[in-house]
Amino acid sequence: MTGQPCFVRVTGTRDARFVEFEFAIGDPELAVELTLLFDQFREFCARHEVRHLTTEEGARLDFERMKWRFGAPGIDH
Repeated sequence: MTGQPCFVRVTGTRDARFVEFEFAIGDPELAVELTLLFDQFREFCARHEVRHLTTEEGARLDFERMKWRFGAPGIDH
């Protein structure tokens, strides 16, 4: 749809009705947080042809964000 890859990372559920997730276009490090009903989420993912991030990719994103928030960016240890 955009010509760039789209990414989704599920971050949780709410009230057994909603999916909480991050959506990114082009770069998974720059994402918006969204919440949709389960059926709407499935439709959204299909429409945007998203790639779901793996658990490992999500952990890497969290680690990078923690370095920026609490430490020195660019440090690998």
